[in-house]
Amino acid sequence: MRIRRTLSALVATGLLAGAGLALAPSATAAPPTGTSSLAALLASDGDTFDRSWRDFDILDQAVGAVLAAKPGSPVAVLADGTVPLTAFVPNDRAFQLLAKDLTHRWYGSEQEVLTALAGAVGIDAIEQVLLYHVVPGATIDSGTALASDNAVLTTAQGGTITVDVLSKRWGVVQLRDQDRNDLNPFLVPGKLDLNKGNVQIAHAITFVLRPADL
Repeated sequence: MRIRRTLSALVATGLLAGAGLALAPSATAAPPTGTSSLAALLASDGDTFDRSWRDFDILDQAVGAVLAAKPGSPVAVLADGTVPLTAFVPNDRAFQLLAKDLTHRWYGSEQEVLTALAGAVGIDAIEQVLLYHVVPGATIDSGTALASDNAVLTTAQGGTITVDVLSKRWGVVQLRDQDRNDLNPFLVPGKLDLNKGNVQIAHAITFVLRPADL
């Protein structure tokens, strides 16, 4: 289901307040001006479940499920391309691994994964997890991320994630979340700066970020 393109000014203001970013600017990137939303990007491959675990169908459908249940959710910011933000987007395999971790079962289809996650934690928790992947108020390209070791990013969920640049030369960047008992995700080389040129940008990550000990 497609992500709705409605977002009130009140929601946008609430998300942008207190972003708390402290990032080194990229020396080469020009300020983006495009207003194509990440919602449009997520839905661009057909907006349906498929057999590829390398794209973002579960994320797309999860956002749609949250908005269907909670039309006023701040998750709708992903559909307003005029609002600057950076999203760290787990691919379908990352969600499959999360479902296995939470339910101790392996699911063979994307739809089964989303159904299992919704059953395990509920739609409110899914909303919080999605918001934890969004950094509002800033378009953080990969060059900026590489220059921002130990930067603490405040997410739309209210929690923080920390940028850990393990190798600037090789572009190895890990994000430290709030779950101290599990593996932290890495940025995926080759799938960075998605939606480049727009004020909403995304970077693929290897695991789902966790706002708490799940």
